[in-house]
Amino acid sequence: MPIVRPIPFKIEIAAQPTEADREPILGELLVYNEANGGPANYEPFAIRLRDTATGASVGGLWARIYYEWLYVDLLYVPEEARGRDVGSMLLAKAEAFARRRGCVGIWLCTYSFQAPGFYRKLGYRAFGNLNDHPKGGKLIFFQKSLKAAPPRRKKSASRAAKPGRKRRLP
Repeated sequence: MPIVRPIPFKIEIAAQPTEADREPILGELLVYNEANGGPANYEPFAIRLRDTATGASVGGLWARIYYEWLYVDLLYVPEEARGRDVGSMLLAKAEAFARRRGCVGIWLCTYSFQAPGFYRKLGYRAFGNLNDHPKGGKLIFFQKSLKAAPPRRKKSASRAAKPGRKRRLP
């Protein structure tokens, strides 16, 4: 039988946690992470979508940068603006912002009933999912590299394959 050593802490569930409950968890975790992973360079940002008539915020993108990756936490386009490339424009602005900040990529998650096809169309690649979340659906994780692809070299005429000549593999 394993020996259980007492701990000087009480473990409890906070059903309605406050910012004061979150702060010691986040603060200590950030100290630990930065001591072991280097500076996170945490930077939250948002791209607002405003109604031109009222000025009210009606949607947009909520994200944060840390460890040279941009995480899109929330993306919402009102129903009447869908199909007009508004979501594509929001992500393009986020990608440009991330590039200016030196990010190597973007990641996000979406439900199977939300927009996986939209993200695939924009070059995002699925790298994992959580099945049966919500029941009968999936939570799909996507990523997109922001690194520029190396330029393709053209074959010079003198290097072109000649009949009967074996090709060397790189």
